[in-house]
Amino acid sequence: MGVIARTIIEEVSSWPGVESHPHRFGGVEFTIDHREIGHLHGDRLADLPFPTRIRDELIASGRARPHHVLPESGWVSRWIRGPEDVTDVIALFRLNFERLAKIGQPGNPESSQR
Repeated sequence: MGVIARTIIEEVSSWPGVESHPHRFGGVEFTIDHREIGHLHGDRLADLPFPTRIRDELIASGRARPHHVLPESGWVSRWIRGPEDVTDVIALFRLNFERLAKIGQPGNPESSQR
């Protein structure tokens, strides 16, 4: 595992309630309350699941691309070209972490989607 992956794994794993596990297709998966935040394929690729509305915003803004295998899903892919992309990749994981951490809280419209 390279420096880029280690940096991202150390940061995301440090957030409250986050667990990291081997991903079934290789790499490392991050979860909170048994929900996947996203997963990292080494130093080159991050995949994250979002509601379609957020996915569309991320793609339109250039922060992510449609998922490399499931482009019509809510998943996005973020290719990692080098160390300069680490901050942006961590920001995507943080966005999904904060969204998922709110599920189950009173008044959250996504709570009913559990």
